[in-house]
Amino acid sequence: MRDVIIAANWKMHTTPGDAGDLARTIAARTRQAGVTRVICPPYVSLAAVRDALSDSDPDVGVGAQNVHHELQGAYTGEVSAPMLVGLADWVIVGHSERRRDFAESDEIIGRKLARAVESGLRPILCVGEQLAEREAGEQTEIVRRQMAGGLAGHDPAALTRAGLVIAYEPVWAIGTGRNASGQDASTMADAIRAAIGEAWQESADDVPVLYGGSVTSANIGEFLTEPAIDGALVGGASLKPDEMAGIVARAGLTAAARGAAG
Repeated sequence: MRDVIIAANWKMHTTPGDAGDLARTIAARTRQAGVTRVICPPYVSLAAVRDALSDSDPDVGVGAQNVHHELQGAYTGEVSAPMLVGLADWVIVGHSERRRDFAESDEIIGRKLARAVESGLRPILCVGEQLAEREAGEQTEIVRRQMAGGLAGHDPAALTRAGLVIAYEPVWAIGTGRNASGQDASTMADAIRAAIGEAWQESADDVPVLYGGSVTSANIGEFLTEPAIDGALVGGASLKPDEMAGIVARAGLTAAARGAAG
């Protein structure tokens, strides 16, 4: 049975002064059996969130929002995977905002994935199409290409041991208030697992796929009713304890139903 995961991506919000209190509040309001919770604050707030959660709710994972594709070197302002060890146990790679704003290629994202796995960080690999690509009917081709590029050269067994998670992000639905339908997300989750199967030459049924695109407590149910969707990568709503409480509560229902069925 795949993990049900709710990952909070705080993006460029919070400071070391307020991140710990917010993480503590969210953790206290989101305790649900069967749901894996992860909070991804900015780099500068990782230690504050780690310390707050270690005292209040060590079951909540701490994740970084990005990682460099080299282990060390003359890369001013960057953070490598070994630097994150002890601060985080998860990391997001290939987020659509990184692809868009920093021109991250599939090849670079694949190298970031490798560095994360080598350092013992559980990776959330993000893929998704732009609006023009969806309107042209190219969304499946785009996502399959991103998956192939990101997974090229990786050992399937190593990624399985690392607990690889995929987040499907329809880029046109991030920060716009628009979102894909549950059926749209399910179709793309199937395409993602098919792409993994092609790359690995084996089944990808055990790989969790999350939906990420303007997720709220009001719409999360539409996605979690789809058997192919295993949770959410939550953006703006993850900064609001009430929203996170509602999202994780709904994820708890999915986890319970899967447990009963299994």
